[in-house]
Amino acid sequence: MIWKKKQFWGGIIAVALLAYCLKDISIYELRGLGEKIDMLYLIPSIIATYLFIVVKALRWRVIISSQKEMTYGRAIPLYSAGQILNIVMPMLTGQVGRLFLFSREEGIKKTVIFSTILLEIIFDAVSLVLFLFLTSLAFVFPEEYRTMSVVILAVTIFVVGLLYFILHRQVQLEGFGRRHFRDRWPGFYISVKKFLRSFSKGIELLRSSQHMISSMSYSLLSWVLHTLVIFFLLKAFGLTLPFSAAAAIMIINTLAVMIPVTPGNAGTFELAVSSSLAAFSVGRSDAVMFALALHLLDFLPIFSFGFFFLRKQKVSIRQIKSEHEDDVVLDQVSEEGIYIEDEEKV
Repeated sequence: MIWKKKQFWGGIIAVALLAYCLKDISIYELRGLGEKIDMLYLIPSIIATYLFIVVKALRWRVIISSQKEMTYGRAIPLYSAGQILNIVMPMLTGQVGRLFLFSREEGIKKTVIFSTILLEIIFDAVSLVLFLFLTSLAFVFPEEYRTMSVVILAVTIFVVGLLYFILHRQVQLEGFGRRHFRDRWPGFYISVKKFLRSFSKGIELLRSSQHMISSMSYSLLSWVLHTLVIFFLLKAFGLTLPFSAAAAIMIINTLAVMIPVTPGNAGTFELAVSSSLAAFSVGRSDAVMFALALHLLDFLPIFSFGFFFLRKQKVSIRQIKSEHEDDVVLDQVSEEGIYIEDEEKV
């Protein structure tokens, strides 16, 4: 039934939040939005948003390079197609959809893909906290955001430590499982062993300082580009706020929509951006219309690159969503409970 699906409730929440944001804005103000925007500043904002997606795709290309070399022409549209799934599938199911898409199109084990997505999140978290620290020198963030940044940093440090432990203690972990689980729970033992081996392949990047520096550089550059998107769009709206304000808006918005509740963060995005602009004494109507414009701008490169890939490869979003719903576990399990994974995959 439709009301039992996450998409249904995500859509309901999105409509409610959008209605709240738009309740005081007239249709004439929305129609006049095009006349109000200065195209001289909108063009660099559009260029920056395209570069933002390209840089994020190139970072994923570096992360996955230990398992498979990908051309730029393949990595950018494939990454964008994965972002489309993030938009249309709420409550983190979009990340699972990305996992299925990347594994299916590149023939790489899902566990390996999962590890690369985890590394993406870690690099984003570290660079975002660094950005927050630098921006806090010019802008005083609310206490809850500073607390959230400390929590993110602590969790990130813990996860990175855990990944290094798994990477450097894989043999010992397999030996521990062999001694304690192989005879008692053979299916569980084989499942964990297979997972550890595939997962370790995906985090091989952590062994290379060159790849680490490259990935972190791409992460920092992506946040700079996203800040430029906001900065030039502010100028296009005639809002004379400094670059530090654009960085603060970017950080607050990113933290606020960290866990997607609605498809494409519709409603939650507008609420977060308009609320952050209110801290800089921007009027409600201008703030909400700016949020709508920024949200549409963010979608532009994702859909133009992503739909090109999906159409070329003849992959439908409905098909990927169906695979996700029908395949709850990452790989098949035999009748005896033994974990099976296609060893011919990379």
